[in-house]
Amino acid sequence: MKGAGVNVRIPAAVIADMLAHARAESPNECCGLLVGRRGVVARAVRARNLEPGPTRYLIDPQDHIDAMKAAREEGLQVVGAYHSHPAHPAGSPVPSPSDIAEASGGPDFLYVIVAPVTNTVGAFFVDRGEAIAAELV
Repeated sequence: MKGAGVNVRIPAAVIADMLAHARAESPNECCGLLVGRRGVVARAVRARNLEPGPTRYLIDPQDHIDAMKAAREEGLQVVGAYHSHPAHPAGSPVPSPSDIAEASGGPDFLYVIVAPVTNTVGAFFVDRGEAIAAELV
């Protein structure tokens, strides 16, 4: 993964909610969407995982549509997605090869990984198949 790129603001309460979601869904991966504006996440929206298991996730398309509609009503947008790594070695919030290969949101779409085992969070963007670390502030 390339070194830190863009700074992204995520409130501590949003990070706490994602970690709580990850702990609640463990040992399976949790997933959800991030609502805000470019560079700023206002909230996390929990989504159903259509591929429940310790190493996979698939956000329910209806949950994605609902999140987009709700965000639009507030003048916001879905700016990213999150999921957990409950089974990853040492609970690492680093993207797996499948996380990178399946990233289809575009170069401005933020991906956040929460690791409930270590209580840590990592974030990245994917551009042309390469993960670029985002600095969370």
